[in-house]
Amino acid sequence: MPHEWDMNDKGAPENSGAFSFAAGDPPIAVLHLWPYRSLPRRGFVWFIGLTFALLTVPLIAVVGSPVLWGLLPFALGALALLWWLLERSYRDGELIEELTLWSDRIELTRHQPRRAPLHWQANPYWVSVHLHPTGGPVENYVTLKGGGREVEIGAFLSPEERARLHDELLERLRRLP
Repeated sequence: MPHEWDMNDKGAPENSGAFSFAAGDPPIAVLHLWPYRSLPRRGFVWFIGLTFALLTVPLIAVVGSPVLWGLLPFALGALALLWWLLERSYRDGELIEELTLWSDRIELTRHQPRRAPLHWQANPYWVSVHLHPTGGPVENYVTLKGGGREVEIGAFLSPEERARLHDELLERLRRLP
């Protein structure tokens, strides 16, 4: 699953019995979620190189003739368009959700490309995690409810990953001090 938990292993601060947002303590845990990338950057380089090689194969037959100069701009234009579209896909996939947990606060921030970040916060004692197997925009839709709002988390994950995320969130909230 494309996610990562950062746990604070230092233990509770000496001045209080638990990590507290109000006291300015670091969070107990931070969850980072991002969409799965089927074509990593290294694969992108190989794909563009292989596409360039395959585009030049038919041009070998017309090397030395004026036809080459008529076909070359179209081949290079196709390669440039492919490059631009893949880069645009990478920029659109720069979505990151960050869930931060303290003993007295839970905060969800969604960083979206070309948009302002979206924020939600609540007291974790009153937050409930819901898994909607059907009826949501996607299968196994996961929401957090608290602070007067219900927000989605991990909608870009696969249904199996969302079910695991639901279980992990329940366990983390259950273990908060």
